[in-house]
Amino acid sequence: MATREDLRRIVLALPQTATDNDGFSYTVAGKAIAWTWLERLHPKKARVPNPDVIAVRVADESEKELLIDMDPSAFFTEPHYHGYPAILVRLPQIDVATLETMVTNAWRLRAPKSLRPSGRTSGSG
Repeated sequence: MATREDLRRIVLALPQTATDNDGFSYTVAGKAIAWTWLERLHPKKARVPNPDVIAVRVADESEKELLIDMDPSAFFTEPHYHGYPAILVRLPQIDVATLETMVTNAWRLRAPKSLRPSGRTSGSG
């Protein structure tokens, strides 16, 4: 089971990553890679943070669909994220290794080329 502390440790070990003070969102070179899901509990009311769920950048919609098909108990989306390259992840449903892979891939997608060892992203050729 992955935790928010695992997320913080993994992200902040990557080059040029940062977080806001409460660990609500994580960035590389100012670009978001993972953030706390804001859940809408009631229609027409403000969204509220759900600490057990994070959004993580992915390469594209096909990667998102593949992850959901692979394990719908861990990965999901909602209308707010349709067409946007991010997947919602239930932290208690994934292991730390999976979280590390996802966050590292998100970092590669968003990091400047000068930071990436191979200059490639997980979504490239």
